[in-house]
Amino acid sequence: MRATTFSEFLRFYRRRRGLTQEDLAARTGLGVRTLSDLERGRVHTPQAQTVDLLVSGLGLRNEEAEGFVALARSSEASQPRPERTDCTPPAAETLIGRETEQQQIADYISRAATSSVLDVVVVHGPPGVGKTSLAVDTAHRFAGRFTDGCLHLDLRGMDPSPLSAERAIARLLRAFGVPDAKMPSDPNDSLRLYRSLLRERTVLLVLDNAANEAQVRPLLAVSPGSLVLVTSRNVLAGLNSRARVDLGPLRHDGAVALLAATAGAGRTADLESADRVATLCGGVPLALAIAGRTTSSLRHLADQLSDERERLGVLATGDVQVRTAFELSYRLLAPEVATLFRRLALIHGPDTSVELAAVAAGTDDAETLLEELVDASLLRAGVPGRYSFHDLIRDYARERLHSDEPDVETHRLRTRDWLLATATSHASAFVPDDQGAAELAGADRWLSRERANWRGAYREAVADGAHEQVLALARSMHWYSDHRGTGELWLEVYTAGVGAAAALGEEEQRAQQLNFVCWVYIARHTNITMAKRWHHEALRAARECGSLTERAWAHYYRAGIANREGSQADGVVHARQAAELFREAGRPMDVVFALSYSGVLLQRQGRFDEAVETHRACVEQERALRADQRGVALENAAQLTLRLADALVEAGEHDEALSVVARAEELLGRGAANLLSMVRHTRGRVLAAAGRFAEARDQLAGAVESLSDPELKVAVLMEIAGLCDRVGDHDAAVRHRVRALAESEGYESPGMTRLQHDLAEVLGLSA
Repeated sequence: MRATTFSEFLRFYRRRRGLTQEDLAARTGLGVRTLSDLERGRVHTPQAQTVDLLVSGLGLRNEEAEGFVALARSSEASQPRPERTDCTPPAAETLIGRETEQQQIADYISRAATSSVLDVVVVHGPPGVGKTSLAVDTAHRFAGRFTDGCLHLDLRGMDPSPLSAERAIARLLRAFGVPDAKMPSDPNDSLRLYRSLLRERTVLLVLDNAANEAQVRPLLAVSPGSLVLVTSRNVLAGLNSRARVDLGPLRHDGAVALLAATAGAGRTADLESADRVATLCGGVPLALAIAGRTTSSLRHLADQLSDERERLGVLATGDVQVRTAFELSYRLLAPEVATLFRRLALIHGPDTSVELAAVAAGTDDAETLLEELVDASLLRAGVPGRYSFHDLIRDYARERLHSDEPDVETHRLRTRDWLLATATSHASAFVPDDQGAAELAGADRWLSRERANWRGAYREAVADGAHEQVLALARSMHWYSDHRGTGELWLEVYTAGVGAAAALGEEEQRAQQLNFVCWVYIARHTNITMAKRWHHEALRAARECGSLTERAWAHYYRAGIANREGSQADGVVHARQAAELFREAGRPMDVVFALSYSGVLLQRQGRFDEAVETHRACVEQERALRADQRGVALENAAQLTLRLADALVEAGEHDEALSVVARAEELLGRGAANLLSMVRHTRGRVLAAAGRFAEARDQLAGAVESLSDPELKVAVLMEIAGLCDRVGDHDAAVRHRVRALAESEGYESPGMTRLQHDLAEVLGLSA
């Protein structure tokens, strides 16, 4: 039969169905280039997986399907291939990056030799991670450890018709030399014969590519001293195994090594590009092998792989492609599981909760469906209640979403709106209003865990022009952002808030958002040039719309700018002006905050007695206003109390300062990490001033990691270095100063510049 016969029938069946190559590619998950090569006869040995996908995509049934598969096999048979017996392991290749797993299996095999029961090891994992490669490597390395050698059987678990247990037993019996003439006709007799033959033998039995537990169980009739190694994309949780290997992607060093081995030393000389390609392939061996066989430079390949919409199309060579591996698992999913799989691609973050998955999928039974995806190794369960995709599988889910869903927009908007509404609601719990929040922990936990997801939804809303939702979320985040999240996050949120308010013609809200952006540049980025620019715009907008409150906040933030510039006297003027405007606007608690900040600036000027007096008055006023408020109001009270403690340290009142710090800690409870770090910092300063250097060092070391103010973080590292010098640990002092110098890079403020100068001088880096 001519080698082109398969190609001709492929083209004939496609045209009969009225499909273009692009249409068939969408149905099968194969690439257009692959289909073109198959139809032109450039691929003479199509893989069985590829043929199965074509049968499904072309809608072939019965005789036509059988004939089409036979044509593919006849093409394959016409190519020379090494002869091997039915259950002989295929040729092994050098395994790279799996040293840990190889050692695990070696330990299991050593244990099997002295075991009184049959040892079963299950190797499971997602498509393309190299389960078969690990199994074949095991077969070749350890066959000699077993008296009767090794048997290897591909159970074809991803085929439309996996190998049945009866057919598998027949093949194993033939491998033991049972001729067809003596093969039992009754399946039960075959099973008894199989068990009888193995009863006195010790073998390594490799059952590769298992579909499910039912397919494997009848084959486990092996005597103690033997070992059965089962590989499967499914977890096979119902299989009674003594050991499991959850095979995931390669670690980065192993991924780079595999890419180098496949691509050759010449192409991987560009180490930066090799690192990028290994990262973008997600450590999946199949993806790395395909990437290594491409002909383009690794730099060009990395640029191509950076586009997540094109990534799977790039990871293809001939009829071997990553997409095909995922397609085989996807086709076996029940319809409702496949629907959830697709719609999870609507979620932007690295993982999802059951609640969010239910919203995205539009189902009430998300947890059961998620677990089925975990069992199929298309999803991973990490932190309890959280589920995540591998990046390449997410790319595939996104492709299926856009090709298989008739109304993607409805599902996208449902997911987007739910995330925005829920984030806005939880952030609103941090507003220190008359009621306060009874319990912030739940709101804080949700906003933290779902941050990447609601941030992605926020970006969608900005792109969609959903100004009301954008502004509502930006307004709600003010008090939450005070001690939580990153500068990059809040710059994005509040800058979008400015645009949304402008689009809606909400001038007072625009002034508010401008003030918030100014705050980010002061408190999180310490970029005073940008802070001034946004301050001027905020103050002008507040004046134009007649908002006393936003004029007050503009002066409050101007005091912060003055503090960063070292102009504390000017800052006191602005802080007191802010307090007067807040009083006129009828906002007594904000008056307290403004006056308290004036106390901070008085302390920075060395006016310690005035600072202490100011802070005592503010603490008393806050206590009178707070009444029975809870939640974030207590965090605010703790912050005011810490400011008093700081002033007491400078005034030399160490015992009272320690008592006040303890009071702040009690108010705070389990509050924001930034505030807890501020407690440790203040306590550390008190202890250092009292000469208790070792205790002070411990407190400051515990404070430094969670501080959100860059200048304060650098200053604390310098304080720790000073304490290290005082106790004679000079090497540690140098390490802390070097880290402080690194932490200070990229910030623009006079205060940070002074810190950098001091660090450079003590480290001997000054010109």
